[in-house]
Amino acid sequence: MPYQEKEVNKLYYTIGQVAQMFEVNTSMIRFYEKEFDILSPKLNAKGNRLFKPEDVENLKIIFDLIKNKGYTLQGAKEFLKNNSDGAKENLRVIASLEKMKAFMLDLVKEM
Repeated sequence: MPYQEKEVNKLYYTIGQVAQMFEVNTSMIRFYEKEFDILSPKLNAKGNRLFKPEDVENLKIIFDLIKNKGYTLQGAKEFLKNNSDGAKENLRVIASLEKMKAFMLDLVKEM
């Protein structure tokens, strides 16, 4: 049986790690933190921002709305205010479909 790395679930991510996940500058993460109320990173004693996995998921929703769907900042704020649960469910479905697609592509490569 080949070795498989276990998926690491962190409790907190630094702003640098989050910026690297989304391939943006840390200044954009700070900007979105100020603009969107659903982002609330914890500040440690040094003042560094620590993002929970929930915050990272909210950032995924924000980036999807702004970058992929073409919403303005104000439009994304209103959408999240009115459809917060629906947006999170859509993100979960998309992630599930992407995992399934990756699995199917791996199967095709093995054939």
